[in-house]
Amino acid sequence: MNSRLISIVVPVCNEEESLERLAHEIREVASSNHWNVEIVFVDDGSRDAGWSKIVAMAHRDTSIGGIRFKTNAGKAAALMAGFAVARGDLVFTMDGDLQDPPQEMPRLVDMIDQGYDVVSGWKQKRLDPWHKVYPSRIFNKLIGLLTGVHLHDHVCGLKCYRREVLKHLRIHGDLHRFLCVFAAANGFRVTEIPTLHRPRTTGVGKYGFSRFGKGLVDLLTVWLTTRFGWRPQHLLGVVGLWLIAINLLLFLAFRFSRSGLFVRCGWVPGLVATLMPGLILLAIGLLAALNVARRPIEELYVVAERAGWCVGEA
Repeated sequence: MNSRLISIVVPVCNEEESLERLAHEIREVASSNHWNVEIVFVDDGSRDAGWSKIVAMAHRDTSIGGIRFKTNAGKAAALMAGFAVARGDLVFTMDGDLQDPPQEMPRLVDMIDQGYDVVSGWKQKRLDPWHKVYPSRIFNKLIGLLTGVHLHDHVCGLKCYRREVLKHLRIHGDLHRFLCVFAAANGFRVTEIPTLHRPRTTGVGKYGFSRFGKGLVDLLTVWLTTRFGWRPQHLLGVVGLWLIAINLLLFLAFRFSRSGLFVRCGWVPGLVATLMPGLILLAIGLLAALNVARRPIEELYVVAERAGWCVGEA
């Protein structure tokens, strides 16, 4: 058996129908590759019988553990809870809906062995409704444009990390979509490979157009924290100076205009005045995001129960 321990962190929310099959497929992959594996299911406040199944599986299989939140804290919190207990030299993440097949795991490990620190799956042929596919494509291009980390599929749940990478990842809210960005910002080598994608047969999808606006705001937060995390004044201060300069020039133009300039430019101050409150609120929001990002990880979630090998983990 390979002496290297591999952890698989699976955040789940109302996915009771797929849990046993997913665990079975992971065990099959581990057996055929002679891997030593541990699985941790993180129940993010499910309302179904998923936790009972996790507990039952943990009783039958010592490689399975579970963590249950008291309330729904979000996927980012579930991942952080899983990372906190994962003991493997390599750590996988995958969703509990069976759309990313565990059979792709060995290919990601091969890329890690070639020297990469993070390998992400890429759902090249994505079998999802159009209202999930097209917003995702636009969003991924925006992430690459703004952060410089050009991946086709930042949102893919199937990823593999070297253990040391996890020490530098702190996410909350919906920032799990930017894990590769945060890893790259800390100097780790990130890549992706095309992986198979299966159509959803159980549960209900949780993403689409409704998340697009939130994703754009999160993208701005990530851009600020990765580029200006320790020097936000370099962004906000420069923008403020430009606004002051523009307003000063407009004032001078109105004050000394003699040829109808006031009439032709009358809409400009109205536009600036209209944008100003939004810019101020955006700046405050970004500063608040910086503050939240520095809160202790333990405040993200409250653990109600643990099962299997996770019982003894802090």
